Amino acid sequence: METPEQIRDRLLARFPAAKVELVTNPGTAAEHSLLLDAAHARDIALFLRDDPALRLDYCSNVTGVDWPEKKTAVSAPKTAVPTLVERVDPNALPGTPAPASALGSTRSTPANDSGNYLEAVYHLYSMALKHGPVIIRLRTGNRTDRVTLPSLTPVWRAADFQEREIFDLYGIVFAGHPDLRRLLMWDEFQDHPMRRDYVAPDDFEWEPTPHGDVHERAKGHYPTTEGLKG
Repeated sequence: METPEQIRDRLLARFPAAKVELVTNPGTAAEHSLLLDAAHARDIALFLRDDPALRLDYCSNVTGVDWPEKKTAVSAPKTAVPTLVERVDPNALPGTPAPASALGSTRSTPANDSGNYLEAVYHLYSMALKHGPVIIRLRTGNRTDRVTLPSLTPVWRAADFQEREIFDLYGIVFAGHPDLRRLLMWDEFQDHPMRRDYVAPDDFEWEPTPHGDVHERAKGHYPTTEGLKG
């Protein structure tokens, strides 16, 4: 199979206007990935799936990653984010491409990367040619009002529920997803519990059946019965 560097170079030759950055993994597995700009991500995905030398026909998993702004991730107050589909048009392709570094650069965790974005990471394999993984990642513009990425479910059907899970738990809105709605949390749930700055409330107002620790915390919000006895 081609190396990530070779795949990057072929993508840049095929899509000269695209931004494709090699992100190196310093770990033992050394599974490097390719960061794609949102504007060209779906076209590149189709190329990766259909190219005779790659034929990446299977998406094994899609993972969400939260990179809060390093200087304010702990102390800054929470900012309102889109939590329901109707607040961000899921059928509109992103108007502003996700930021990317210079073409062909490599990095692990650069010192000047201050965070403040979300990522969706896709692991791709070829069942036909029996090779992989090739890892691609998409990055949002920020963590508040630029959280839309193109859905890759139309390219790899297996991404369907996993993109829904990322939307539910991280708040990334996948434009063009056929059925973008919460998957694990109930419809009225607010916020995204896998974000690093998420703080669980004492009382889940919309929890249909509070139990365990949630029930114990919620007791402090229940009306007291003192003074009602005659």
